[in-house]
Amino acid sequence: MEKNEKANVLTYKGRPLRRKGNLIYYGSMADKYVIMMQILESRANKDLEVGTKVSVQLQLTDPDLKSRDRVVKKSEKDNLYSAMDVAAVWLERALSSK
Repeated sequence: MEKNEKANVLTYKGRPLRRKGNLIYYGSMADKYVIMMQILESRANKDLEVGTKVSVQLQLTDPDLKSRDRVVKKSEKDNLYSAMDVAAVWLERALSSK
């Protein structure tokens, strides 16, 4: 993950990454799609909490849709690394098929 020095925003593969509690948003709300990841389960590994069950959803950013109607694809992964991997592929494909 790289740091964007201008706005001090965490990015992954050139797209913004935001976290609030157990929710992680990947992508820009200005785009048509965004990824929402929710950490469903975690365990302590030394002094760090590690996600062991992560829900991944490709969502439309249209504010006029109900939250359940925004979900285009969803999956569950066993760790955050796998979730980020599938999220990057889904978002790239969705945004390139405009």
